Amino acid sequence: MPSIHVEPDGDVAVLRMEHGRVNALDTGLCRDLAARLEEVENSGYRAVVLTGSGGAFSAGVDLVRVRDGGEPYVREFLPALSDAFLALFDFPRPVVAAVNGHAIAGGAVLAAACDHRVLGVGGGRFGWTELAVGVPFPLTALEILRSAYGSRILPELTYDARTYDPAETLERGLADEPAEPEAVLPLALAHARRLAEVPAATFAHTKRQLHRPATERIGEQRAADDARVEEIWTAPETLAAISDYVRSVLRRG
Repeated sequence: MPSIHVEPDGDVAVLRMEHGRVNALDTGLCRDLAARLEEVENSGYRAVVLTGSGGAFSAGVDLVRVRDGGEPYVREFLPALSDAFLALFDFPRPVVAAVNGHAIAGGAVLAAACDHRVLGVGGGRFGWTELAVGVPFPLTALEILRSAYGSRILPELTYDARTYDPAETLERGLADEPAEPEAVLPLALAHARRLAEVPAATFAHTKRQLHRPATERIGEQRAADDARVEEIWTAPETLAAISDYVRSVLRRG
């Protein structure tokens, strides 16, 4: 069963994540996102809106799958995660995030990979909590954050490992436009159509120019950095820390 549904809205493709309770990122969802983006690119849509379902945009990596799958699963999952981030970041047409609820860790990286972010003000949290779990970011994720928000704020976003309420998210410039819950998708569609008024070749080239510093660093450094990230993620002490983190979250929930 697909975890990403394509919902046509005229010349805009709405990609809706519908995967479990909080659209947690696992290998299947990551591969499905990359595949749906490729299909949309080849289908003539002028723009994309990425959104979630229920009360979550995406709550980040499915740590239960990581805990249960251990090292073999991590080695399969991490490349799929980075590939999904890149498929979104490199998509040549306008992509707008309709952030309908919680966007945490990898979920917030997906939002950062989009060209514009419409944020629902209904109470969802937004932020990057990887270091609280004890795992490093893949290089692709960090470069997407750097491209979206600049280097100056990056230490706060990563080292602090905290999440922000909607007011703080907007105050720090992590999202571009507030919306009441029922208006998130309509406003995202409207902005996607505004961006799509730019001739497609012009938009694609400008987007490549804006992203070039990040994509060059990823191209030059990803292989070596991914190997080190994988080494840390699969270390016994890291997997034990993930298991402890999952246990504490389940106790609170």
